[in-house]
Amino acid sequence: MQMIWVLMGLALVAAMTFQFVRARRGGGGPRLVSPGSPDAADPADYGFARQEDLDIRVPGPDRDLMDALENVQRTGSWKAASALLGGTPKDGERRWQRVQAFGGAAALELVHQPGTGAVWLKAWRLEQEKDAGGAQVHAELLVQQAWRHSGGVGADDHRIIVEEARDACRRAALLAPGDPVPFITELAVARALGYSEAEFDALWAKVMDVAPTHMGAHLAALHYWCEKWHGSREKADAFSHAAAARAPQGSLLAALPLFAVYEHLPDVVLVSSFWQSAVVTRAVEGALYAVHSARPDDPMLAHVRHLLLLFLVNMERWAEAMEQVRHVDGCVGALPWSASPDPAASYAVCRAMAVAGYEANGGSPATLPH
Repeated sequence: MQMIWVLMGLALVAAMTFQFVRARRGGGGPRLVSPGSPDAADPADYGFARQEDLDIRVPGPDRDLMDALENVQRTGSWKAASALLGGTPKDGERRWQRVQAFGGAAALELVHQPGTGAVWLKAWRLEQEKDAGGAQVHAELLVQQAWRHSGGVGADDHRIIVEEARDACRRAALLAPGDPVPFITELAVARALGYSEAEFDALWAKVMDVAPTHMGAHLAALHYWCEKWHGSREKADAFSHAAAARAPQGSLLAALPLFAVYEHLPDVVLVSSFWQSAVVTRAVEGALYAVHSARPDDPMLAHVRHLLLLFLVNMERWAEAMEQVRHVDGCVGALPWSASPDPAASYAVCRAMAVAGYEANGGSPATLPH
C-alpha cells in the first residue's frame, strides 16, 4: 500500500532527524523543525502512549483476553484460553477476534521457539480433541503460519499448510454448529487456494446463514473480491456497497466501502486532490456515520477508527483525525498499521502528523475532548 510505504519512510526519517511542528496558526499547515525545539509537537502532551508501549496484538483493549494470554504463556496451560472462549458468545465479533489472538500468539511462539513453542495449544488439542475453541485456534494458527511464515503464495510449504488449515476449519465447524468462526477462517483459505467464485459463494452462504451482519466476516470476504486476489475493483466495490446498503441501524457494515477504497489505493498518489475526491469522501463519510451510530462497546469499532485515522490525516481533517487517536491510542493491531513491518512506528508517525496538523490549526491538549 502506497501510504504504508510513505509512513514507513517517514518513520525512519522523522524519528531520527525531525519532530513535527507545534501550532503555527494560519501558517499553511505543519512544518518540520529540529528535535528538541520548543515548537515540536509532542503526542505525549495529550497523554498518548509512547511508541514502545503500543500493543500491536489487538485493535483495542480486551483485558479478559490479555489476562488469559498471559496466563497461558506463563503457565503453559491451555485452560484459561478454553475457559475464555467457552464463555464468549459465538454470535458476536469478539469470539473471532479472540480466536485470532490466540492463534497469532501460538504462531509467534513457534517462530521464536521452533519445535518447542505453543506447547499449550498442542496439549489442548491432545487432551480436549472435541473442544471447539481449541479446534478453532488450531485452524487459525495454521492460516497465520501459511500467510506469515511460509515461503509465500505459490511455495510448496504454503500450499501444504493452507490445505491443512482448510481441513482444520472443516473439523472445527463440525464441533460448533452455528458458530461462524470456522467459516470465517476458511475465507482466508479460499483466498490462498484460489477457490472459484462458485466455491467461494457456497462458503459465503454458510457465513451468511449464521452471521449475516458479521463485520469481521465481511472484511475477510472483501479480500477475495479485491483486484490483487480473485476479483476486481468493481467487484470489491459492489460487494462492499451491497453490504453497506443492507446494514441495520448501528452496524459498522456502513464502513465497508472505506476498506474497499483502502485495498485499491493507487501505488502512487500523484495529486493531493485524490484525498478530496468524491469516492474517498463518500467512503469516509459512510465510515464516520457508522462510527457515530455504532455501540460504544462494538469490538469492531476500533478497526474502523484506525483506518479512518489514516484517511482523515491525508485529507487534513485534523480535528476528526485526533478524535480517532483519542479513542484508539494504545492498541494498534489493525489495518493499516498491521500491514507494515513495524505497526507501532507506522501508527506513531501518522499520530504525530495528526497532532501537528491539529496544533497548526489552533488545537491544543486543552481543546481536545476527553
